[in-house]
Amino acid sequence: MMAAVSIFSERPRADAILPGMIRASGHIRCRFTANPRRTEASELYEAGGYRMKFPKGLNCEGVIINTGGGMAGGDALNVDISLDSHAKAVVSTQSAEKIYRAQNEASSASIQLSLAEQSQLAWLPQETLLYSGAKLHRCFRADMASNAILSLFEGVIFGRGAMGEQITEGSFRDSWRIRRGARLVFADEIALDGHMADRLNRPAIGAGARAVATFLYIAPDAERRLDEARAALETSACECGASAWNGMLIARFVAVDPDALRQSATRFLNQFRAVPVPRVWQC
Repeated sequence: MMAAVSIFSERPRADAILPGMIRASGHIRCRFTANPRRTEASELYEAGGYRMKFPKGLNCEGVIINTGGGMAGGDALNVDISLDSHAKAVVSTQSAEKIYRAQNEASSASIQLSLAEQSQLAWLPQETLLYSGAKLHRCFRADMASNAILSLFEGVIFGRGAMGEQITEGSFRDSWRIRRGARLVFADEIALDGHMADRLNRPAIGAGARAVATFLYIAPDAERRLDEARAALETSACECGASAWNGMLIARFVAVDPDALRQSATRFLNQFRAVPVPRVWQC
């Protein structure tokens, strides 16, 4: 007697390593060009579940959307944004980017920005949320003309505090390199591996923080705006500080409560930039 066997009769183990061929690979490439009326996207390439939309408004704003809802181990994202001379644009994300638990390989993100003469870019994505067990390796590169203006904000939340989650094992590596006039002017490295909560609890690292953020402003008037930046931080609900040197201004935020950091960062960005944060931040 022969028994019929269904190919769906055996479910994969929860800890089974998924093959690389089913991992997601996304790509956004966008070029912004100034015309007599305003800046518009002149070229756009989208692949692998990532899209960029352009809300109607007075300013040119691009919103990156991950239709997959997040990134898992082995997923990869490449973002390439370029501005022609005199172009002005804001780039944000539809929601916080979720990084799910990784079985083996880390999720990877590569962001490349290019700013031509007298262009202005504000890179203002919403936070990156690392689930417990997540692994993210991110590489951030920018090449800008000496008279271009670049504003960057990046926030990271470690664990879903609202769900009572305590982040345990994981990996977060973040590498920033900014070149201005072909000269390296800013380099920053973060490497957190192993038991994330233990490392974040160390006084010299986070002193119990579960959210961090960095704002970087590179412009001809950056150093002259230091007092203005510190004044905008006075009402902050989290630990923060600002400094400026060599045509750059940087503000750091650290908080136990991610909501406090978001509220403080939003107030700071609204005041320092003198315009509201992108509308998607308020959705």
